[in-house]
Amino acid sequence: MSRLQAALHDRFGGLPRSYWVLWGGTFVNRLGTMVQPFFAFYLTGSRGLSVAAVGAVLTVFGAGAFFSQLLSGALADRYGRRVTLTGGMLATAAIMLTLAYSQNLAVIIACMFLLGVAMEVYRPASSALVGDIIPVKDRTRAFALLFWAVNLGFTGGVLTGGALAEGAILWLFWIDAVSCVVFGLLVWFLVPASQEAPRDTSGTGSFRQVLNDRVMVIFTLITLAYAVVYHQSMITLPLAMKGDGLSPAAYGIALAVNGVVVVLIQPLVVNWLGKHDHSRVAAVGMTLVGLGFGLTMLVSSTIGYAATVVVWSLGEIVVTGVSAAIATNLAPAHLRGRYMGVYGFAFSLSNLLSPGIGTGLLSLGPAVLWSTLAVLAIAASVVQLAIAPAIRQRTAELVAV
Repeated sequence: MSRLQAALHDRFGGLPRSYWVLWGGTFVNRLGTMVQPFFAFYLTGSRGLSVAAVGAVLTVFGAGAFFSQLLSGALADRYGRRVTLTGGMLATAAIMLTLAYSQNLAVIIACMFLLGVAMEVYRPASSALVGDIIPVKDRTRAFALLFWAVNLGFTGGVLTGGALAEGAILWLFWIDAVSCVVFGLLVWFLVPASQEAPRDTSGTGSFRQVLNDRVMVIFTLITLAYAVVYHQSMITLPLAMKGDGLSPAAYGIALAVNGVVVVLIQPLVVNWLGKHDHSRVAAVGMTLVGLGFGLTMLVSSTIGYAATVVVWSLGEIVVTGVSAAIATNLAPAHLRGRYMGVYGFAFSLSNLLSPGIGTGLLSLGPAVLWSTLAVLAIAASVVQLAIAPAIRQRTAELVAV
C-alpha cells in the first residue's frame, strides 16, 4: 500500500457502508440546498412582498425551526431514526413544492412555518444514526467527515443556486425537493433497520431524563455559548465590516474564506481529532474561535478580516469535529435521539438569542463586541475542561459495555 493509499485509508477507511450512504445522502441534500439562502430574494422578487413582510415570514420560519430538533429527537427514539429522517425529508420536499407555487400570503406563511419544522428534522435523527452504526473509537472521525460533506455540498449548492436564482428561481425549489427525496430514500432502502438502536417503544423515555444528566446540561450550555459566538459571523461581522466602509462583496470574500478553509482542512485533521481527549480538543477549538473573533477588533481591511476568519474557521473545524461525538457518547442508546435533539436545540436557541446579544454589544462599540465574544468562547473552553473528567469516565464506561 502506497503512502497516499495509507493516508486515504486512515481518513476514510474502516467505516461501514451504511455510514457512507448517510454521508452521500447528506452531500446530495446539501448540494441541493438552494432555496433557503435565497428566501428573501424569492419573497421580494417573485412574490412581491415588502421588506417588513419578508421579515415577518422569515421569523415564522425561525419559529418552526426552533422546536424542530427537540421534536425530531423524540420521534427518532420513539419511531426510529430511518422513519424520522425519511419522513422529514419527504415532508420537506412536499412543503417546498407547495411553497414554490403558493400565491396567497397566508399559505406562504403556513408553508414557511411547516418548512422550518421539517427542514431540521433530519439532524438529530442523522446524528443518532451515526451513534448507532459507528463504534465509539470512530465517532469523531465520522462526525467530522459528515460536517465536511455538509460544507462541501452547501458550497456547491449556493454557487449553483446563485446562478439559477437570477432567471429560473422555480428550479431551485425542484432541485431542493428532489435532493430531499433522494436523501430520504437512500437512507430508507440502503440503511438496514437492524442497525438502529432499539426503539423506546415503552414510551418511558423523556427529556426529563436528559435534563437530569448534569454533565449533558453543562455541555449543552457550553455549546450554546459557543454557538452565540460563532453565529456572529452572520450577524454582526457584516455590520462591522460595513461600519469600516467595506462592501457586501468584501463580506462575501471573507465568508468564502471560511468555506475554503473547512473544505480543505477538515479531511486532513479527522484522525488527529479522534486520537486526543475530546474535551481538550474542543477547548482548543473554542479558544481558537475566541481568538479569531477577538482579533477582529484589530482589523479594518478585507484582508485583515479574512485573516481573522482563517483563525476562527480552524476553531470551527475542531469544535464541530468533536462536539457531536461528545453528545452522542453521553447518551444511552434508547435516548440518543433526545440527547442529540437537546444538543441541536442549543444552536436553535442561539439563533434566537444571537441577534439581540450581538447587535446590543456592537452598539457599545466594536471593541466591546469582539472582546466580549473572545471572553465568552474562552470561558466556554475552561468549563469544557472542568467537565472533561466526567466525560472521559462516561466514554470509558460506554467502551467497556
